[in-house]
Amino acid sequence: MTRLAVWFATCFGLGRFPVAPGTFTSAIATLAAIPLVLLGWKALVLGICAATVLGIPACGSYARSTRIYDPSDCVLDEVAGQWLALLPVAIAVTGDRWPVYVLAFVAFRFFDIWKPWPVWQAERLPGGTGIVADDIVAGAYTALILSGLLWAGWV
Repeated sequence: MTRLAVWFATCFGLGRFPVAPGTFTSAIATLAAIPLVLLGWKALVLGICAATVLGIPACGSYARSTRIYDPSDCVLDEVAGQWLALLPVAIAVTGDRWPVYVLAFVAFRFFDIWKPWPVWQAERLPGGTGIVADDIVAGAYTALILSGLLWAGWV
């Protein structure tokens, strides 16, 4: 495994945070998404695609090297999922409505930790695909709920 794979899988070392590295990385990803949201939804989609395309092989390689299916310090998948959760914000909202960002963060962490169906099924996919897929599905759940709340005018 290369240093580059470790660097990507741990999201430039964020995954080495000593307490709740997934939650910590999701919080940083939420803050990092603000400029992407301000650039527009296409910029955020490119970020989601980049995190996913880099995350699958990097997380898979890292997991194989540690012999742990989904190591807690492997967190690039959190970035991909959190950014997907924020997609409705980029589509429907200006970047200055911070409560929407907080809601997206909390909801994404809830679904990522709780793992309702089909999040837990996506996690069963092999290697890096499963590591990233459960976060993508948790992000999609959050994006759907957030879209409904935005559409209803509740946030």
